[in-house]
Amino acid sequence: MNEPLFSVENLSVAYQAGQNAVVENVSFVLQPGERLGLVGESGCGKSTLGRAAMRLLSDSAQIQGQVKFQGKSVLDMSPTELRHFRGEAVALIFQDPMTRLDPLMTIGDHCLETLKAHEPHLSTKAARERAIETLKAVSIPENRWSQYPHEFSGGMRQRVAIALALLLNPKLIVADEPTTSLDVTVSAQILKELTRLCSERNMALILISHDLAMVAEYCDRIAVMYDGEIVETGSTESVFRNPQHEYTQTLLHSALHLQKDAETIVSADRSSVTPILQLSDLKQHYSIESNFISKLFDKEDRTIRAVDGINLELYPGETLGLVGESGCGKSTLSRTILQLLRPTSGKVEFSGQNLTQLNRDQLQHQRRQIQMIFQDPHACLNPRMTIGESIADPLLIHKIATPEAAKQEVEYVLERVGLTPVESFYNRYPGELSGGQQQRVAIARALITRPKLVICDEPVSMLDATVQTQVLQLMQDLKEEFDLTYLFITHDLWVARYFCDRIAVMHGGKIVELGETQALFKSPQHPYTQSLLGAAPLLNKMTG
Repeated sequence: MNEPLFSVENLSVAYQAGQNAVVENVSFVLQPGERLGLVGESGCGKSTLGRAAMRLLSDSAQIQGQVKFQGKSVLDMSPTELRHFRGEAVALIFQDPMTRLDPLMTIGDHCLETLKAHEPHLSTKAARERAIETLKAVSIPENRWSQYPHEFSGGMRQRVAIALALLLNPKLIVADEPTTSLDVTVSAQILKELTRLCSERNMALILISHDLAMVAEYCDRIAVMYDGEIVETGSTESVFRNPQHEYTQTLLHSALHLQKDAETIVSADRSSVTPILQLSDLKQHYSIESNFISKLFDKEDRTIRAVDGINLELYPGETLGLVGESGCGKSTLSRTILQLLRPTSGKVEFSGQNLTQLNRDQLQHQRRQIQMIFQDPHACLNPRMTIGESIADPLLIHKIATPEAAKQEVEYVLERVGLTPVESFYNRYPGELSGGQQQRVAIARALITRPKLVICDEPVSMLDATVQTQVLQLMQDLKEEFDLTYLFITHDLWVARYFCDRIAVMHGGKIVELGETQALFKSPQHPYTQSLLGAAPLLNKMTG
């Protein structure tokens, strides 16, 4: 066999001298054009392995073993060799696109800077043409060229980050959870594009993911990581059909449980129930800013209709799923419901009161009753506050408990979300917890004011299948105990089917289909819903 494109031999990584290894004795080989899926729970060492292989860890990290690219030692490369290695030879796509994007630069400037840094001979016109073509490949239209990262949804920012990785035609792409914030149709487009490029250009791919169905569909081989070690590896088909290691079996069981089809269609009669939340012709429009000259000559409508005439009712005690592609307006809708964004027009009625007419003090009182669980728990937890302080904070902000009473309430909620022993977690900091534990803290923080409505914005998308199942079961138990109503925003159709009573499908700022969950899955009416379901990868095909 020819010399491998990329090889890792007996690699061990510790963040500091004297600390336990985060990655231990890992070895694998990658041939040109091969696609390797690296799977495992959060905290198992997947991302650390990817960063160590690219020399992206701090100088204090202790690395032993060998990493070779086309026979040359990556760990021995000079700074100049490393600069060419990263980008031209190997490109890394991070889970959080803002680690790659500068908030002060337009999307176009990001593309031009990347190309000019590695290909200085390229003219600005040629660079722009190549960049626009690459952006189009990930569904970013040319009219967004002059916008900044904050003007894009999370999913659209990720598409830009993927385009930046593809610009230089690298020989290997290391993609670290690249589609966590993307819906199934865009995920499918991007992964099909990546696999097509792998085939056409003999480019290899390491796909780091907790999404087993996605890895099953797009990777030739799979490596399963657990507690810093690769515990099982082989062709994707053989590992999925006949998993040998107990951890692989557990992962597969959890993922299949989420995708399990319900046997009956349950239809609830809500005609005599008063909605807890009612949206009437709700609109949230933005104008793309442009300079004076372009305003004179550009007659194109530059309005983004993020939320475009939404009518929706949410009933007490139900879980309503809101699904749709990144950039369709799901998160904007949630922020408009909370009045974090004031709507362009329309009404948001909560418990019979129109929130759009309330002043700041009245809104703060209502927000005790409506809480939010965000996609990234780490981003909504203050790294300098202990877990106990973070959860107690809303009680003190709303002045509904003394510090002593707040402490008792926090201890009770910590126990309810499974962070036990309570004393062990109360004084720890977010950085000391795994992703799944951080999400439990975020749930506890949302529930501490005893809200009636909880808006969940992609609350389990960053978690692996086993932790997803645990957190969803926890949320279901808490729903019954605390008498909650959920608006559950997700791009994961299988999670929506597993967890939601009804599903609203959002596309282009509008609700295009609404129905009971099982009925919608068995007989989708709208072409967009049909395309969503058609693009969702299924594990059953691989394991059956």
